[in-house]
Parts: sequence; structure tokens; C-alpha cells
Amino acid sequence: MKTSNLFLQSKLKKLLPLIFCLIFVWQLSAQESWQASRETVEKLSKNQTEFNYYEEKVPAYTLPDALTTIKGQKIRSKKEWEKLRRPELLELFTTQVYGRVPNTPYKTEFKIIKEDPNAMNGAATLKLVDIIISANTKSLTIHLGLFIPNKVSKPVPAFLLVCNRPPAENIDFTREKKSEFWPAEEVIARGYAVAAFYNGDVDPDKHDDFQNGIHALLDTNRNSESWGTLAAWAWGASRCMDYLVSDKAIAADKVAVIGHSRGGKTALWAGATDERFAMICSNEAGCGGTSLARRKYGETIDRINKAFPHWFCANYKNYSNRENEMPFDMHELMALIAPRALYVAAASEDLWADPKGQYLALYHSLPVYQLYTKNTRLPQDMPALNTPVRNGQVAYHVRDGAHNLTLKDWNFYMNHADRVLKKGTKRGIR
Repeated sequence: MKTSNLFLQSKLKKLLPLIFCLIFVWQLSAQESWQASRETVEKLSKNQTEFNYYEEKVPAYTLPDALTTIKGQKIRSKKEWEKLRRPELLELFTTQVYGRVPNTPYKTEFKIIKEDPNAMNGAATLKLVDIIISANTKSLTIHLGLFIPNKVSKPVPAFLLVCNRPPAENIDFTREKKSEFWPAEEVIARGYAVAAFYNGDVDPDKHDDFQNGIHALLDTNRNSESWGTLAAWAWGASRCMDYLVSDKAIAADKVAVIGHSRGGKTALWAGATDERFAMICSNEAGCGGTSLARRKYGETIDRINKAFPHWFCANYKNYSNRENEMPFDMHELMALIAPRALYVAAASEDLWADPKGQYLALYHSLPVYQLYTKNTRLPQDMPALNTPVRNGQVAYHVRDGAHNLTLKDWNFYMNHADRVLKKGTKRGIR
């Protein structure tokens, strides 16, 4: 009898994590799931008649299986994923969506332009770093601003923002102008370093036939697979990462990259191509980033290619109005982040970016995360408004309001980072 009880206790102990996980998912499912307001849907549909905002008009679709190779082989282990399927998907997104970085040799130099140990009234140390990229006779400078908390043991985890808005108003390193888009003081108060760079330093956000920015330095013979501007910005994020990993005050294995809208697409691709980023926060990235293209809800591939022809490689235009012919969809882009932390977010009024399509993309990336952590699960239905859903390394929220990156979003991101980045980080007052 005693042996039988011990056996049952042993079995129950093994099942407890699964039981708790199922209870967690059930509790979240029991909450009211977010739905787009009918008023917003009808208003947008009236003003943009060529785009769909009605959930009932989303076409039937079948997503490619993230765990089945092009040749039909089923992936059953993380070893097979890393050896076979991940490289295959990475190549697909490189050649069909974002484009390939040229192999032109270049040199990188870091120059500390300014260092202020008493920034933010003594709460932080400010470093202004010029990242100088040189190739042949040309050069380009990325201006990186970095605040490091003074009263926290080093090294510290960090957030790197890809800023796609005017820098003077949004990432003012003097802190004379403050913006929720980059709430540096609040991030410092939470014990994180916080850095930012302006995407325009790397490549201008305009269709200039790739004659300026980093393209002018590195491009040689362009073709249908050549990198677009989003890939250039992601490359710039990696050059900022080059500096961050060299700074002894930064925990090199605990850096999060964050971006909003086109910056959110950039953050995703930076995370997919540079596995040094430990956490990726993609805020309202929408079409060409976090939302499932096959849903054809809000912005579409055809529209984004016409409005921003410089963002992607030329091959992406092949899928305008032909989404079902893509051998991939954006859940597989998210899967490329696994097993690292991934946080996807949307806004209730930002139907252009398809909040539900973003959640579904994250949900359908989970089989890859489960290769690493079996019990990684999310409810099939979306969470309630302003109610983040988190499990393991993945998280999602839909915030009330319009298309923006706000302090509320940042706090949700930092709450998740507290779980996944601060594990094992020594904290304390110096």
C-alpha cells in the first residue's frame, strides 16, 4: 500500500505543471475575449471601402505548418528544428520578404562622444555613442543614446528601441523633451538600461532607389532578393547590439529589442536574424510583420508594397493579392524567435494592423516554442482588453486606444522582462 501511494505521489508530482498550465489557460479563456467594436469597424469600412474590417468576411485559409519542411518532413525535436526547418524558414523570409544583406566588407568603430554619470538627477549614466560604419571611401554614423541605471548592480538587462519617429521629439537624449514613446526615466526606475537609435541614421524612410544610407555603402548589384529598408534598419539594430555587448555595464545576454509599427517589423526581423537579442517586443507591427497575411484584414500585402515599395525585397511583390500562394506566413517569422522571449502587442482602435491576426500568428507559433518548453500554451481566444496573457517566453496584449507606443505598453513589456530577463541577474544597491 505504501509503495502504491508513493507511486501515485510521484505521478501527481510530474503532472502538476501540466495541471497548473491548463488551469491558467482555462482562467484566461473564461475572461471576456476582446473584439473590435462595431462602431470602429463600420467607421473604417465606410472610409476605406477597398479594405476588409469585418471578421465574418475574412476568407477561409490554411496556414503552412511551421513544423513541416518544404519537402514534407515532420519536425519532432528542437535539434531537427535548428538543423532543418529554422534555416529553411530564415532563407524563405530572407529571399521572399525582407531581402539579403550584401556581403560587402565594412569596418565598425565606436566613439564615446559624451559620458555623463549624473544624468536624470543622478539616477543614470548617459553615454552617447557614435557607431561609424566604413566601406571603401564612404562612411555612415549611427547615433546611439544609452542610459544605464546607477543604483543597480551591474551588468544590467537593457531595452534597445528602434525609433521610427522624429528623434528630437521622441528620443531626446538631453531629456528636455520627454515622450511615452521612449519613457527612459521609467525604464531606468525599473532597473533596466535603455538605449535608442533613429532608423533614419541607417537608411532614409523613402523610396530613393536605394541610393542613400547604408545601401550607398554596401550595395553592389541589386536583384530581386536584395535587402529593403526594413532589413537595413534591422541590420542597424545589430550594429547597436555590437556596442551593447562590448559595454561591461550591460548584460550581453539580456538585451531586448523593441519597435513600433514599421519599427515593430524591424524588431521582429532583427530578432530572427540576430540571436543575441534575448527578447523581442513588436508593437502593432501589422502587415508584413506580426499579422497573418492570409486573413486579408486591414492592410494587405498589395497595399503595403504600393505604399512602401522600399521596405521589402522585390520578391515580396509576387504575393500581392496572392497571399495563399506564400509558402510561409507570419506565425513562422515569430517561430524563428524561439526559444527566446517574444512579446506581441496590438491596440483596440488599430484595426489596420489586425489585432486578432497578430494574436493568431503568435498562437500558431507555439508548436515551435513547445519543442523547447512543452507546456507553453495560450488560450485560442484573444485575451480581454488591457489584460496581458503570458506563458513561458511568449506574451501578448491588446491595449485600449490608437496606433501608438505608450507607457502602458512599456510597463506591460517590462513586467514580462522582469520574468524572463531578470532571472539570474544579480540585483542590488551599489
